[in-house]
This record gives sequence, C-alpha cells and structure tokens, in this order.
Amino acid sequence: MVKIGAIEVGDFPLLLAPMEDVSDPPFRVLCKEFGADVVYTEFISSEGLIRYADKSVEKLDIYDEERPVGIQIFGHEIESMRESARIVEQARPEILDINYGCPVKKVTCKGAGAGILRQIPTMESLTREIVQATDLPVTVKTRLGWDEHSIRIREVALRLQDAGIKALSIHGRTRMQMYKGVADWTQIQEVAADPNIEIPIFGNGDVDTPQKAQEMRDRFPDVKGIMIGRGAIGNPWIFREIKHYLATGEELPRPTLPERVEVCRRHLMMSVTWKGEFQAIREMRRHYAPYFRGLPGFKPYRIKLVTSEDLTEILDTFDFILETYAKGAELPAEPPGSARISLRSKRKIKHALNLSV
Repeated sequence: MVKIGAIEVGDFPLLLAPMEDVSDPPFRVLCKEFGADVVYTEFISSEGLIRYADKSVEKLDIYDEERPVGIQIFGHEIESMRESARIVEQARPEILDINYGCPVKKVTCKGAGAGILRQIPTMESLTREIVQATDLPVTVKTRLGWDEHSIRIREVALRLQDAGIKALSIHGRTRMQMYKGVADWTQIQEVAADPNIEIPIFGNGDVDTPQKAQEMRDRFPDVKGIMIGRGAIGNPWIFREIKHYLATGEELPRPTLPERVEVCRRHLMMSVTWKGEFQAIREMRRHYAPYFRGLPGFKPYRIKLVTSEDLTEILDTFDFILETYAKGAELPAEPPGSARISLRSKRKIKHALNLSV
C-alpha cells in the first residue's frame, strides 16, 4: 500500500494533476467518482492567498466527495509561502502540494513554478520552511530540470526528501520543453530506483490511455503511481478505464453517448453552481471536444457549444445531440439556431479555447 505520510492512497494510485482552469471542485468530484485515488486543486498564488484575493480564496473550496485532496500553492517568497501554508491548513485538505513545475513564463520569470529549478538551494530551503509551517503532509510536483543541460532531478529529489516532503510527482519534461516532445520516464525511474529514496515517486506525462498506463507500470517498476493531467480533460472515465485494464488486461467499452451527455451536463451544472454561469460557460469550453471525441459530424455542435453564451442554449444543444444520435439519423450540417461560421466567428472560437492549462 502506497502512503503519502500516513494517508493510504492505494497499491498503484492514480492521481489527478493540478491544472489551471481545469481541476476545480466539479471536475475533481467527477474524476474521484470514476476512480482517481488523489486529486489536486488548481495551483493557487501564495501572494493572492495572503491578500485574501477572491479568486485565490475560492480555490480553497473542497467537496467532501473528492477527498483525499491536495491543495497546491506556488510562489517564490519564503514568508508568503509559509503564511499560505497556514491558510491552506485551515481549509482542511489532506495534503499540501508545492508547484515547482509550472512552465508558464509569467510564473517562472518570478522564480516560482519551474523557475525555481535554476535555484535548487532556494527550492530546498523554501520547501523546508513550508514543511515546518504546517502539520499537513507536504508533496511536490516538479519537472526534470530547467533545460536538457541542467537536469539534476535525482539531487532535487534527495534534497526535497531531506527537507521533509512525503511524496514527489515528476513530469518527464524540462521547463524549456513545455509540453512538446515525449516525456522521459527513464529519468523518473532512476529517481524512484535510487536506494536512498524512501518517499513514493509518481510519474507524470503522456499517459492518456490504459495501454500507456500499463506500459509505464511495466517498464518503470519503481515508480509508485501515475499522475494524469491532460489525458483527463473531458475524459474523467480514464481513471476507471486504467484501473480495469491494469486489473484484467481488458479494455472497458467507451462511455455511451447518453453517459457522455449526462456527465458533461453534470459537469457544467456543478460548475455553474460553484463559480457562476458566466465563468462556468467559458471554462467548460475546453472539455467539450474531448467529451464527444469520435462522434461523426460533431463539428457544428462543438462550434455551437464553444461559442454560446447562454446556458439554456447549451443545455438544449446537449438534448439535441442526444436525440439526434440516438435516432441514428444523419446529423444536419448545422444545429438549430446556428448561422454559417464567419471568419469573425472562427476567431472567436480560437480565442474562447485559448485558456491556460
């Protein structure tokens, strides 16, 4: 049984990665329902927390159904991070996670996220301060290094373990790779196999099918579990599918159309309840294409979903999709109420989907 501190998280746990504008409470609840063992929040700015900024404080919300949950914070100032740890503790998560992996420039340029990989002694001292500031088990998510010439992940793991963390998740890319290329799990395995490493090491990167999960477990036996990020977007079933495949070697059938529509509808309505209609409609847009991937002739409906500003219209579109496909009828070129897609509308779609992960 793998443990994060005293928390038992399964024999080979599957973790939902922290993703900005994605891993909010509604999505975490769905992923937990479909088999995620541990879920992590969107990353939260330590500066925003200590100033009680609404957006930062809102991200501390936890539903009982999603536990165990880790709240992730990021920042570069020791005092701000230490105070943030105390604030997070009041939200009563099971785990406090530190983001040392975000590759976005506006974060790294301040020495936070993956930016701290250029200052490993600072990373160690900052982590030690946070561990001492809270009674929660502290975990870290990071990358292999800043670039291919500065990969020191084994040293980083040992220093963070010495600072007191209880688990380490490693994305198998450098900061400079962003999300390009192939994640290098061989270096994650080298960390996990180090005889001086006593904490669980979780691998992250490119696992988006049950077959890939099986491959990673077989090829890298010292890695204790898998953290899944982009593969879960619009696809909370991935956790159920991976667990079934690892246990039986058989693929589960893909979710039926009624199940896809129902879960997508639940996701949207939980989001509306949690963050309000305006924000929920916008942040759900990244999920629609994955939720309905593989449906023939779906493009006009996707366009309708990602451009609509009206909740009732979106819900009606769900109903029409379900009714039309259920009848086995050939889909019309455009859903009801749609006009021909203009260049301006195409630009609007591109803008609507350009949300950071």
